[in-house]
Amino acid sequence: MMSLYHAVSFRCSKQITEQYSTSFSGAIKLLHKDLRRPVYNIYGFVRLADEIVDTFHAYNKVELLDKFEQDTWDAIKSGISLNPILHSFQSVVNQYSIPHHLIRSFLHSMRMDLYKTAYVNELELDEYIYGSAEVVGLMCLYVFCEGNAAQYESLKDHARRLGAAFQKINFLRDIKADVLGLSRSYFPGVNFHDFTDAAKMQIAASIEDDFRAGLEGIRKLPWKAKMGVYTAYRYYYKLHLKIKAMKPAAILQNRVRVPDLQKLLIILQAGMYNKLNWI
Repeated sequence: MMSLYHAVSFRCSKQITEQYSTSFSGAIKLLHKDLRRPVYNIYGFVRLADEIVDTFHAYNKVELLDKFEQDTWDAIKSGISLNPILHSFQSVVNQYSIPHHLIRSFLHSMRMDLYKTAYVNELELDEYIYGSAEVVGLMCLYVFCEGNAAQYESLKDHARRLGAAFQKINFLRDIKADVLGLSRSYFPGVNFHDFTDAAKMQIAASIEDDFRAGLEGIRKLPWKAKMGVYTAYRYYYKLHLKIKAMKPAAILQNRVRVPDLQKLLIILQAGMYNKLNWI
């Protein structure tokens, strides 16, 4: 039964999301039920690609990513894959007519992580962030808009800025793993072996600008998506405030997290704001 394979594939993507990101999976659960499955399926695909470049150090990453990319396009073209993650992803791409250039940009940024360890200017960083984060938000936006092209066009720039903010926060909280473990440095002109408060505040200012533009878009999202996306925004903004208050040396030593109780409070407050139409 094909329906059984669809269901099993979806459960694989959902489990990957829940195992790798409790915060993101929690936000997905706050989306309308119509939107949860496709967003889980997108995240499963994204997570698998990211694992190839960040985790599978004992294997030939180039070969793995090449195979993954070819299998992705084969799955999208044929409408099926024996890889359940790719099968669930192709179903979203084909159902919502997600443009292939978004997928190409994502895979391009993943490939950049295989050979590029430093970004020398803002153009290079923007290229990476667009592919690694902004296009993921745009794929989800296709789902949120459910075929409303005019709505998508009006929200896409805001979605990109929100994705950029999330990615920059991830860069900052993963500095220890990136710089010491993978020898990567994403922010141009910043020496993380001599990370200063001035450099930290400059990065924080750019994140504030991105968050501001992203929140404008959240307020205009379809009601089915607003609560989940707003909760993710509140979670990442809380991370931003914690990082902003820390000394640079502490950021280099510890991966910042939001305690479970604070996550619960974020969800409850976001729910109240949504119910009262205060977002």
